[in-house]
Amino acid sequence: MNIEGWRARWLIGFGYRLTQLWVRTLRFELEDRGNIVRAGMEQPFIFTVWHNRLLLLPSVFRRFLSPRHAAALISASGDGDLIAALVERFGYGTVRGSSSRKGASALLRLAEVFAGGTHLVITPDGPRGPAYQLGQGVIFLAQKCDTPVVPANLEYSSCWRFRSWDRFILPRPFSTVRVILGVPHRIAATENPEEFEKERLRLQDAMMSLVEQK
Repeated sequence: MNIEGWRARWLIGFGYRLTQLWVRTLRFELEDRGNIVRAGMEQPFIFTVWHNRLLLLPSVFRRFLSPRHAAALISASGDGDLIAALVERFGYGTVRGSSSRKGASALLRLAEVFAGGTHLVITPDGPRGPAYQLGQGVIFLAQKCDTPVVPANLEYSSCWRFRSWDRFILPRPFSTVRVILGVPHRIAATENPEEFEKERLRLQDAMMSLVEQK
């Protein structure tokens, strides 16, 4: 998607206002299984959520996890430019990169942001998938930051599904959004590829245990 200049600014502004209106029609319910909201006041966390559920994340953080600041990892692609600008309109930070572009530098920058006391938000199967397959980057990041990962999920009482690679989910107006925050998941230190893969699968399973709509 090659949109620049005034067209990009118009699209970002329109998307921001439309999202705000959309959110006002929704009912939010919180399932805080790990007492994350209270603990998040005292320390930052790395949150992971699947790519097809990222739309409402800025609203969720504003509603349940303020006042601590948060930053999201956004793809360094052209589409990512628009998403990053929209996230920043909501008042949250962004770090650009992915597993395929600027991955190493993005991980280092995320670690620096986290050290400053900021929550991090990662969609570990993005930006290209496969859906529900956790990439390696978040494991490296959690080990470097020496902090637990909080698996998160959003479930909707009524929704539309896009025909995209991740079957992106869009909640219907006036539906209920269940925000599920799982128990903090500690990533163990690893010494070889086999141990690393075991940790990757453990976190992937923890995330999938929260998912009802696949």
